[in-house]
Amino acid sequence: MEPVYLLAPFLGGLVAMALRLPPLVGFLAAGFTLKAMDYESIPALEVVADLGVTLLLFTIGLKLNIRTLLRREVWGTASLHMITSAVTFAALLAVLKILGIALLQTANLQTFAVLAFALSFSSTVFAVKILEERNESRSLYGRTAIGILIMQDIFAVVFLTASTGELPSAWALGLVLLIPAAPVLRGILARLGRGEMQILYGVVLALVLGYALFEQVGIKGDLGALIAGMLLASHPAANELSKALFNIKELFLVGFFVSIGLTALPTWESVALAAILVALVPLKSIVFLFLLSGFRLRYRTSLLATLSLSNYSEFGLIVAVLAAGLGWMDDEWLVVLSLTVALSFVVAALLNARSASLHRRTDGLLPERDPANLHPSDQPIVLGDARTVILGMGRVGQGAYDRLTDQHGMAVLGIDTDPAKISDLRSRGYSVIEGDATDADFWEKLLLSGRVELVLLAMPHHAGNVFALDQLRHREFPGIIAAIVTRAEEIDRLSEQGAHAVFNLYEEAGLALADSAIEIVRHGPQR
Repeated sequence: MEPVYLLAPFLGGLVAMALRLPPLVGFLAAGFTLKAMDYESIPALEVVADLGVTLLLFTIGLKLNIRTLLRREVWGTASLHMITSAVTFAALLAVLKILGIALLQTANLQTFAVLAFALSFSSTVFAVKILEERNESRSLYGRTAIGILIMQDIFAVVFLTASTGELPSAWALGLVLLIPAAPVLRGILARLGRGEMQILYGVVLALVLGYALFEQVGIKGDLGALIAGMLLASHPAANELSKALFNIKELFLVGFFVSIGLTALPTWESVALAAILVALVPLKSIVFLFLLSGFRLRYRTSLLATLSLSNYSEFGLIVAVLAAGLGWMDDEWLVVLSLTVALSFVVAALLNARSASLHRRTDGLLPERDPANLHPSDQPIVLGDARTVILGMGRVGQGAYDRLTDQHGMAVLGIDTDPAKISDLRSRGYSVIEGDATDADFWEKLLLSGRVELVLLAMPHHAGNVFALDQLRHREFPGIIAAIVTRAEEIDRLSEQGAHAVFNLYEEAGLALADSAIEIVRHGPQR
């Protein structure tokens, strides 16, 4: 691969960051710049791009709870939006033909239908990157948006499979054996621990068990990568694997965005038509906002999910490539759609960068909603009679909970993000609720009562504890805040931001170990 294919996206990313835009905007611009300089997409770049998308879908599967897809606000919104937007776009394209748009003069009803279907998708790659950059992929709106996108991806895979006229081979029935094989796959993951073998195992599952196996039996490999990730999703180590693959996936996705820009060099006519199509994105947004609100989600949840979905999709390009190959549309549409997708990413990046201010500006314009009528997952978080709240119910959080309740008789409420852990703790008599204190949406819904005297920040990641501390200070919490750290240099930052007590987890453990050892030396082991 020539150095320019690496240098251009790096420089583009730097410029985008300087303009406070996501680096992916710079990667897209780098692709168009290379195309203008007569560079073409090369096989190595296409391989990197395919690897990036495959690993992306695999990591989505690692985080996916199948129950998410069964929620009405997910499958209902995805299905109704697909139908509504496709019909609307087909009608608008027909109007543009009547108005004399040259490229549409040879289009027929079949072309309109395929184009409308392609434009109805939103970008999984874009939305996931935006959510991960904001650390909000586990928020309610993030999970809802990703669920809708996965439903759209499934619709696309079904279309691609059906449109080729080729049915999967009879061997595809054997894929059901992956279900009983899942416990074995999860067992192997548990034994590998961390390190290079864990990363290699994830890549093998994504590319071999997922992509290659499904392609071999006549089913899209992208769907296979997604399913391979889902087979591991219920294992606690799945999140570790996702983090381990994060940087590799991000690097390969650079190739994907550059390859979009290298698709073709746009003409003034294609730029004008792409601009018109991008101007129609608000129609998609309005439909999303209406449907999500109709499923009783809060305006904030509906708005943020809508903003992450307000773009066109790389899957639309895949649909268009297949349709052009089958003679359903002219090849010129590939240039228009690639430019449309790229421009929609730029607009969506600008909107999502200002999502918080957009919410503040529109919140007062919308009518009040009765909290009792909201979706159960989006209702206010009530702390009840708790005097102490523990954020993070790992070993440290559980230990603090036990000591506060057993030795000090305090009413304690634990908060954690892991549904399986919460279920286990509740079965053992702990008072614990689900919530993600690293998500701004959690703090939007939290009703912090005046009874709470103490908040313990016991989350495993320092950044999460810092964020929670900022939120407490922003809300002028009058009680005591205590936190844990694993590095000495982290103590000063938390103290400066208002934590009343900060404990170094390893230092405290070392002191306790030394005291216990000396006690044994002086008095002998306890019999």
